[in-house]
Amino acid sequence: MAVNLVSKYLPYTDELFAKESKKSLLTNQDFNWTGAHTVMIYSVTTAEMNDYDRPGTGSNVSRYGPIQGLDATTDELTLKKDRSFTFAIDALDKDETAAQLEGATALARQQREVVIPEIDSYTYGVMCARAGIKPDAIKLTATNIYDEIIKANNALDNAGVPETSRVLVVTPDIYRLLKKCKEVVMETDIGNEMRLRGVIGYLDGLNVQKIPVSRLPEDFGFMVAHPCATVAPTKLTDYFIHHNPPFINGDLVEGRIVYDAFVLKNKAKAIYYQATTPAA
Repeated sequence: MAVNLVSKYLPYTDELFAKESKKSLLTNQDFNWTGAHTVMIYSVTTAEMNDYDRPGTGSNVSRYGPIQGLDATTDELTLKKDRSFTFAIDALDKDETAAQLEGATALARQQREVVIPEIDSYTYGVMCARAGIKPDAIKLTATNIYDEIIKANNALDNAGVPETSRVLVVTPDIYRLLKKCKEVVMETDIGNEMRLRGVIGYLDGLNVQKIPVSRLPEDFGFMVAHPCATVAPTKLTDYFIHHNPPFINGDLVEGRIVYDAFVLKNKAKAIYYQATTPAA
């Protein structure tokens, strides 16, 4: 006996898991690119301290010491990432997939699964590559992880980096090592605002962020950073849904994003990046 079984399509789309951006806690928006593609910032030197010549018997004209000049050099911050995407959704495809192919939801999915991960990955990559303190790569274990983080915090202390607002970035695997380390006592009473920004706890005065490994460099171990070091502008975010444009019956979706990330030369030591060695 032949029986034709029913196949049924449900109005449900199996979405990929995707994380929202967490880079706002690690970066700043101190400079404004409105009306410009390049921003110039100055780096100015300082003068040496001298012994004041109170009796005026020294060889210098000034009792304050030799008169020094100050250097004022400029750094160019030019936006390099000008990215875009486009796709079309046919009117019948929308109708015959129970509206699972639909312009607004497809655009939101594109932002969530493609745009945000790309910007985050680029920003984290720039921070790791241009970190001012980069010790040799080591194998991180439950035995040494806490000491290495304390070492990083100590390095930022010695560099004069502000103690507040520092962030510890870890992968899920490194976070697991932290949980296994007997020396670690992590405060997890986090306010809702900080949770929304990706903070999962506090350790040694650091806001702890857990970032998916897919958004970080391949050899990433952990990073301790202060947001003063990295400027991460997003100058342009334009998204459009055109209904029945020329040559298309349906929706045409377009998007353009202009962004970049810069580590300031004089603040690079506010980033400590520890790479890992491959597991044996």
